Amino acid sequence: MWDTLWVDTNLATMTPGGKPYGEIQRGAVAAKDGKIAWVGFAADLPGHAVDLAHEVRRCDNAWITPGLVDCHTHLVFGGDRAREFEMRLQGKSYEEIARAGGGIVSTVAATRAASREELVASAAKRLSGLTREGVTTVEIKSGYGLDLENEIKMLEAAGELGARSDVRVKRTFLGLHALPPEFKDDRAAYVQLVADVMIPAIASEGLADAVDAFCENIGFTAEEVDYVFSAAVANGLAVKLHAEQLSNQNGAALAARYQALSADHLEYLDDSGIAAMAAAGTVAVLLPGAFYFLRETQLPPIAAMRAAGVHMAVASDCNPGTSPMTSPLAALNMACTLFRLTPEEALAGITREGARALGILDDVGTLEVGKACDLAVWDVKSPAELSYWLGAPLLRERVFAGRVV
Repeated sequence: MWDTLWVDTNLATMTPGGKPYGEIQRGAVAAKDGKIAWVGFAADLPGHAVDLAHEVRRCDNAWITPGLVDCHTHLVFGGDRAREFEMRLQGKSYEEIARAGGGIVSTVAATRAASREELVASAAKRLSGLTREGVTTVEIKSGYGLDLENEIKMLEAAGELGARSDVRVKRTFLGLHALPPEFKDDRAAYVQLVADVMIPAIASEGLADAVDAFCENIGFTAEEVDYVFSAAVANGLAVKLHAEQLSNQNGAALAARYQALSADHLEYLDDSGIAAMAAAGTVAVLLPGAFYFLRETQLPPIAAMRAAGVHMAVASDCNPGTSPMTSPLAALNMACTLFRLTPEEALAGITREGARALGILDDVGTLEVGKACDLAVWDVKSPAELSYWLGAPLLRERVFAGRVV
């Protein structure tokens, strides 16, 4: 007997190579011990539904997709930057805002001042926005502590969120996010601290799955990132990179050289970076929320990446400064309207390709036997509606490890 069987449904399995969305009309999916035990056409079920499972859930022709995978967030942080948002709209410059105590320095100060419990409580509210719209897996970065004690505090808070919220959490150490105030006159010492002290300590405690960095003219150079990535690999951690968001620093090609899971943002990505990513299998993570919030005009080279066969994921980039967004469905709409992805590409980007960008495609991201039974059940007539509506209550139920949560 299966634990649960969903029938009277249509499936967007998101498996590639067949029908759009991996569609199975009039399908069924079964869970056993938290895994998908059966998926296919309901007509092919090996018996009557009531004889096959302890619980049969009828979906009234709703659509089922894999649970959504938000593969790039900064959910854990202290404070907010709403006042800075107001100042920017009043015409204040970045420099004026920074002099007034704004920018990332304000988030670092608030994060350092917050307890782990306070960080968990505030992040849980943001996470609830994601889960209300079908997210079952989320990546959470550190990067607002910028010293070992506070980076560990952030990563521990991220882990606690997963235990409390019926969601899979992948944790990423983002030590090279910004220079902390105490190192503003000694960049080299801070980079060395991240590589030689923080990464080994965090890896030894199993607090992170990957290492990220901000490679940008206002962030860190490719040479500094290279040094930190070498330490990450030596300590058994995967790497990913904020790359080519505001300028072309050749970060994507550097990430690809390390077989990075992903390179993210990519508005200024060039042809050599595209070729390197395609050859390495590095996923391009598109972050339309930041593009929208910053009113950017340089679009990522979507057509060129598509032509080169680069896998493209979509994520919320939820963070206090440049993408205060907790709606994965809004990210889908923005990916289509701003970046011109198709609805199928966008949905694949926040399911299958999001899982690929976290290195967990064997476990989640598509509806296939043996994968985790993480599902989202939607009151829609076609999967395209998930990218079409803004603000509509589309989610009927969220399923995590075979349980309706």
